[in-house]
Formats: sequence, C-alpha cells, structure tokens
Amino acid sequence: MDTIASLFSFITTPVSWVIVQFHKVYGALFGYDSGWAWGLSIVSLVVLIRICLIPLFVKQIKSTRNMQVLQPKMKAIQERYKNDKQRQSEEMMKLYKETGTNPLSSCLPILAQSPFFFALYHVLSSIASGKKIGAIDQSLLDSARQAHIFGAPLAAKFTDSAEKVASLDASLLDVRVITAIMIVLMSASQFFTQRQLMTKNVDLTVKTPYMQQQKMLMYIFPVIFAVMGINFPVGVLVYWLTTNVWTMGQQMYVINQNPTPGSKAQDAYLQRLLKSVSTHGQVRGRTRRNTVKRVVSKGSDRNDIERKFITGLAKLGLAAQEDGTVVKSETAAAEAEGGAAQKRHQPKRQTKAKRQTAAGGSGAARDAAPADSADSAAKTSLQKQDAPQDDQPKSADKSASGSSRQAKSGQRKGPQRPKHPSKK
Repeated sequence: MDTIASLFSFITTPVSWVIVQFHKVYGALFGYDSGWAWGLSIVSLVVLIRICLIPLFVKQIKSTRNMQVLQPKMKAIQERYKNDKQRQSEEMMKLYKETGTNPLSSCLPILAQSPFFFALYHVLSSIASGKKIGAIDQSLLDSARQAHIFGAPLAAKFTDSAEKVASLDASLLDVRVITAIMIVLMSASQFFTQRQLMTKNVDLTVKTPYMQQQKMLMYIFPVIFAVMGINFPVGVLVYWLTTNVWTMGQQMYVINQNPTPGSKAQDAYLQRLLKSVSTHGQVRGRTRRNTVKRVVSKGSDRNDIERKFITGLAKLGLAAQEDGTVVKSETAAAEAEGGAAQKRHQPKRQTKAKRQTAAGGSGAARDAAPADSADSAAKTSLQKQDAPQDDQPKSADKSASGSSRQAKSGQRKGPQRPKHPSKK
C-alpha cells in the first residue's frame, strides 16, 4: 500500500497544506491539539474536493443515463454480431460516438478522487510513524499524534497492535470499537446510495444486463469497503465516510430534481410538478420549465408517466407549450372530460359466476323457444282441423300429430319407448 501511495507523492504537499490551513481555523475554535480540529480539517478537505468534482459528477450522471438508454441497442448489436467480436466492437464504438456516450465517464469521480485519497493515506501513515511530510512540520506532527476522535487517534488502524496503539496514547479496545463503527457506517452509506439508485432512479420498463450488474455492485461494494476498511487509519475512514455521505446527498438531490425517464422518481417528480401547477396556475422555476419542455418535445414518444402528466394538465384545463409554460385550453379540458366519460360508460367486466349464470339463462331461453314454436304449430294445426276435411291433405294430419307430440314438455325427440304393460 505504501508503494501505491508513494506514486501519488507529488500531491501530498498540496493535500497536507490544505489540511494545515483548515486546522488553523478549527484550531482557534476547538483547540490546537483537539481531535475535532483535525477531524473537521479532513472533512473540509473532502467538501472542497467534491465541490471541484461537481462537473465530473454531472458527466457521470449523463453517462449513466445514456448507458441505460443504449442498453437495448447494445444488446441487439451483441445478438447480431455474436460470432464476429471485431465487428461487434466496431458497432459499439460507432454507437458511443453517435450518441456522445463515454462508458468511462461513470468512473470519473472515483478516478479523480484516487490521488487525494492515497495522498491523505500517505500523510496519516507518516504521522503514525512520526515522520514529517509536506507542509506538516514537527509541531504539527506532535499535535496530530495527540489528536483523538472519540478516543481513537487519527493515525490508528483496526489491525494495529496494542504496543503501537499505546504509543499513540490510546487503548486497543477504543480504537477497534471506533474503527468498526466507522467501517459499518461507511459500508451502509455505500449500500444505501446504490440501492437508492436502483430502486428509484432506474427505468423499470427496460430489463437489461446493465441493471443486473448494478444490482450486483450494490452488494459487492459494501463488502469491499468493509474488507479494506480494517487497514485504513481513522483519518482515512473519516475521509471516506464523509465522501460517501456527500455522494448520497448529492444523488438524492439529482433524483428529486432530475430523475431518469420512466423511473419511480420521475413519477413522483411529475406528480409534485402537477400539484404545483394546479396551485399556482403556472410552471414556476427554470428547471421545471425545462422538464415540461422536454416532455412536450417527445410527442408520441412519451412514456406512460409523461402521458399521465399531460392528461393531468388537460383535466385542469391547461395545455403544455413548447417553451415549457402552460396556458388555459378549453379544448384540452373537453377532450379530457370526453375521454373520462367514455371510460366511465364502458361496461364493467362481469365475474365468471355471472357469466355462467347468463349462459345458463340463455340456454333455458333457447330450450323454451322450440316449445313456444311447437305450441304455435299446434294452434295452427287445430285451426286447419276446423276447416273441411276434404280440403286438407292427409300429410297435414301427420304433421299435426307430430307437432302435438313435440309440444309435450320433457318428452324426448325421436321414436319413443313403449310403456310397460303394467303402466297402461
């Protein structure tokens, strides 16, 4: 680890200088040798670094979304050229170039933080060894070695021996309890951040291998942090816990204000926007107007959530415009009411029991219909019998007798079985 950290030694002087400047401010408030002064100096270093990395974070968000959108196309390319790896790679690069997507952009914030992380690790290791480094002179070195956070020295590690911890004026139990708690918090914050991304800010209509990979990382990253954390000094754990909390808060803001299309977060955001429009009668804020503008520009390509938002505006008597504003529209309200009325007038679907009952009733009606026709036929034959017998053909008597036989209810068609002599 020292070999890797030494590769970033060119940045240890700037990192140590920034920590010393923050220590001067917090030392005046909490005391020169206070652990809070040194701990808050590390936290302030993290905040400063993350503010500088905001542009890279924006690129990371855009790249992640573009990768999600491109997953179906990437899968189609893989299926089409599964036997030609070279052509597959060429088509992938062509797709990235056409859409302006860089797969490495999602790793930029982590890669950019790595030099600062290893430089801080190198600084704290030098403090634990009693060596001056960068802008930290002997007086600052002595002060940092005396600084404790909840009884644990900044330079102590979970794996340190009791003798080494004792040389830093601390007990092994205190060091291990504090480092264990910080490792758990660090892993939990990493897990919650990834879970928040997977459950709220992912398009649920697209099922791709990319989503499965992200789901696996949700469980793998916390384990990696837990295993590596036992070898980190307390000061580095403070650094990593702070950057995880910053990432979690930054991601929560992005999810609430600029969610991924088709996700649960977009549904919640558009519902809040619809409620705001119904209250104020207009779209307030440039960010919200840009959101409405994007929804309008999609036209027929809108997803179900966006169509529901447009329908909600129509029910309020409003129509979204291309510039992101809304105007009153009686036509939109009439169409929304007409669609709702048409939906209400649609017959309800009957249950299976009702359908069977209706089928039984129609069958009984069909059975009764021949009987009614037989009765009418019988009446007709009787009327014909009243006429002179000379005018009636003999076949009429046969048909009348046949009709009278059919008129009897419950009698089976065709030749009848003769009755038993005892029943005559």
